[in-house]
Amino acid sequence: MSQISAAMVKELRERTGQGMMDCKKALTEAGGDIEKAIDDMRAAGSIKAAKKAGNIAAEGAIGVKLADDNKSAVIIEVNSQTDFLALQDDFKGFVSASLDKAFAAGYSDAVPLIADQETAREALVAKCGENVNIRRLTRVEGDMVGAYLHGHRIGVVVTLKGGNAELAKDIAMHVAASNPQFLDASQVSDEAIAKEKEIFLALNAEKIAGKPENIVENMVKGRINKFLSEASLVEQAFIKDPEIKVGELAKKAGAEIISFVRYEVGEGIERAEVDFAAEVAAQVAATKQ
Repeated sequence: MSQISAAMVKELRERTGQGMMDCKKALTEAGGDIEKAIDDMRAAGSIKAAKKAGNIAAEGAIGVKLADDNKSAVIIEVNSQTDFLALQDDFKGFVSASLDKAFAAGYSDAVPLIADQETAREALVAKCGENVNIRRLTRVEGDMVGAYLHGHRIGVVVTLKGGNAELAKDIAMHVAASNPQFLDASQVSDEAIAKEKEIFLALNAEKIAGKPENIVENMVKGRINKFLSEASLVEQAFIKDPEIKVGELAKKAGAEIISFVRYEVGEGIERAEVDFAAEVAAQVAATKQ
């Protein structure tokens, strides 16, 4: 029988969301075979989480559905407690069904979809034992809409005026990879610029000490311009051809970028930080009582 290492237990725990002792037991019974341990745990119905309202669902999947005429799209995020569940067919089926329903009904936010899918959600929770939630939904319409899904964790929808489907998809792919904060400089708030200036001055306090005011102003201006080029989609270097900016790429194709929506699984959700070493110590202490 293979020796069960702490690293193996940790990997199984991360993949299933189960407790350390349960994972160690499953690995022991599976002779150290992680994949067999997962299959055995699934068969026994033990890959589940305590059904408590406080369970944090910060994993999951992004779903995107694009109209055949490229005039509209819907993007949704459905959360689970573990990435393991997000990769299972039952969860994928729920995401797909939710997306189809939202698209067909023309929903523009998640509220009516949540109500429609509550029965199906409860059935999935009862089957898998994990907390599952439809978190958010955006419907986009425009002259030319493109979408890109990177695995199951990042989805993007881009709207253009003019252009074509291939261009819209390329820009969506760029957004997925580069994660711009704004479309262009006009969308950057005065507060964001002031915050960037404050950070720059704090980080460079010694460097600028004693310098003339006009020199400091030029240094700040340079930093702000760099910030705007890095954070604004139209100013970023296109990921497929760094010699051209994204805004220039669109203009060259006779198009204008109107908007983009980027979803990434779990962004903005406060996750519980688990100290694996502390958990091990707690489990050992519990066995001695």
